[in-house]
Amino acid sequence: MSTSGIVYRPRRLRTTPRMRRLAAETRLHAADLVLPLFVKEGLTEPAPIASMPGQVQHTEATLADAVTAAARAGVGGVMLFGIPAVRDARGTAGDAPDGILQRGIRIAREAVAAAEAETGRPGPVVMADTCLDEFTDHGHCGVLTRDGAVDNDATLERYATTAVAQAKAGAEVVSPSGMMDGQVAVIRDALDDAGFEDVSILAYSAKYASAFYGPFREAVDSALQGDRRTYQMDAANAREGLREADLDIAEGADMVMVKPAGSSLDVLRGVADRAEVPVAAYQVSGEYAMIEAAAANGWIDRRGAVLESVLAIKRAGADVILTYWALEIADWLAGAS
Repeated sequence: MSTSGIVYRPRRLRTTPRMRRLAAETRLHAADLVLPLFVKEGLTEPAPIASMPGQVQHTEATLADAVTAAARAGVGGVMLFGIPAVRDARGTAGDAPDGILQRGIRIAREAVAAAEAETGRPGPVVMADTCLDEFTDHGHCGVLTRDGAVDNDATLERYATTAVAQAKAGAEVVSPSGMMDGQVAVIRDALDDAGFEDVSILAYSAKYASAFYGPFREAVDSALQGDRRTYQMDAANAREGLREADLDIAEGADMVMVKPAGSSLDVLRGVADRAEVPVAAYQVSGEYAMIEAAAANGWIDRRGAVLESVLAIKRAGADVILTYWALEIADWLAGAS
């Protein structure tokens, strides 16, 4: 009979890798992951993104290769961002039928179909960023008034036509990321009126004005001067994030998102606890860059830090995780199975 006084020993379930795998409460799967991809008009070869080592602005040809690789790895989705050759104040390249993002969507759908025929397995869902910041010459997510403020309702009209253009090109999910009030309802009505009732909406619901977006601005050649604090959320506000998600669900969102993931885990948990739709979280460019920089300096174990950071997002309640490591994580998971 033990006289140690210890009633239970939790360490028994940590004794071996086999035991830890069996007792794990949270598991990652490649199908949980969405790979963000950038396609730039006019490129003849991929352009490395200096602040995001390992990531590139794709040509149209290499975009197809990247989507094919994601399909073969079992990644759940790809999120496409387009970078046009010409920008203007209204972001007209965003809803142009043959704009770079619409071309990218068609390329991605063709690559997915080919990969599905090759592998016999479902390929990634093709998602499109439904915003104007990549397409405007001022870098804001909407149409500006004469005094330089973002005009919410005029921007909604642009989002509606952009979402329909993306759906016509073959997007299975449109993803309004501009944080305009009422954007989900307007887009849902526009899609339904155009006959795209089956196209889903992934709403960027709790999107904070974050310092962690810096490398993304390089990735999309952003022209932004100033900031987006009049429409993206204040990082101090958690309850507001829950309210934003509630509003988007009431307007017809099929999925809701919290962004950035790593610094908003409390909000993510709160949304996951109350939402009756799938919940996504975006592990953003700054989160990626920090781990890559620390690993490059030998300060942390890269693979361990990547997996731990994504597991934390999953543990906090995310059903879907957008991460620039999606392909690499999928390969790691396949090797561990």
